Amino acid sequence: MKRAFVTGTAGFIGFHVAQRLLAEGWAVTGFDGMADQGDQRLKQDRHAGLRRHPAFHGVEAMLEDAAMLQEALRRCRPEVVIHLAAQTGVRHSIEHPRAHLQSNITGTFNLLEAMQGQGVAHLLIASSSSVYGASTDLPFREDHNTDRPISFYAATKKSIEAMAHAWAHSHGQPTTAFRFFTVYGPWGRPDMAVFKFTRAILAGQPIDVYNNGEMARDFTYIDDLVTAIGKLIDVAPGGPASDGQSSVAPFRVVNVGHAQPVKLDAMIAAIERATGRTAIRNALPMQAGDVPMTWSDTSLLSRLTGYAPGTPIEEGVRRFVDWYRDYYGGQTA
Repeated sequence: MKRAFVTGTAGFIGFHVAQRLLAEGWAVTGFDGMADQGDQRLKQDRHAGLRRHPAFHGVEAMLEDAAMLQEALRRCRPEVVIHLAAQTGVRHSIEHPRAHLQSNITGTFNLLEAMQGQGVAHLLIASSSSVYGASTDLPFREDHNTDRPISFYAATKKSIEAMAHAWAHSHGQPTTAFRFFTVYGPWGRPDMAVFKFTRAILAGQPIDVYNNGEMARDFTYIDDLVTAIGKLIDVAPGGPASDGQSSVAPFRVVNVGHAQPVKLDAMIAAIERATGRTAIRNALPMQAGDVPMTWSDTSLLSRLTGYAPGTPIEEGVRRFVDWYRDYYGGQTA
């Protein structure tokens, strides 16, 4: 049985990745600190769902606990490590920058150090589309300049990429960093737009629409993202420089997105149709650290894996609203 060590398994993406790996016959060790950020009920329920699978072993500890992390990795002996745990969110990083520093940078360093001598065949590590900053060079491509992040969250993700590249060069650790684009779907994060808007619309409360709705996001449905990660596991960089690989290290950055930006108004309209309710809109100016548009170039992902995410926003939103109503039993979150 193949073994994977996945950080952040009580989080949105980590939960879905672990669930898919378990369904495919992997043994999974999940590592999550149940940090205060986010909905604790969702975190507990995600982990409880994973614990029902006999091949899942959950460890509740913070990435900052280097000794616990090292012991968990030693016990797991994984072929693959998928690092998804992080403090998240542009606005959260403005209000709580130290939490992002400790979890995202110190925590990632602790993981890299704990992996030493463990024989991990492939490290896959989460970055973010936020590293592209306010660039107007669209669509965003992996070789674009990312030296000007405009939020501290983005700065930590850029730092993670740089640390992982240096580690891959120094220690020969095959590593893939993926840049996620606005992931949504069942069991999602309550601070993300699709979740927040669905909750408010069902409750008959107004939604805050920034920049008067003149924004677009490359919304990526969770099942598409998980499929892409699963396929990237099998294409670890290494040997002679190959497609997208660093010239000096077994390291590669890959965009994972839908490659089709959706206007904010269209996303809201999809929620209105799925809920049968009309949104009450509160128009506001652009927020600090935000950008008007994200748009991924996913041609590298397609060349490496033969896969292109394709769930339309209408279908993805409908699935999310169905889950939301089932999970909350008709009540608001």
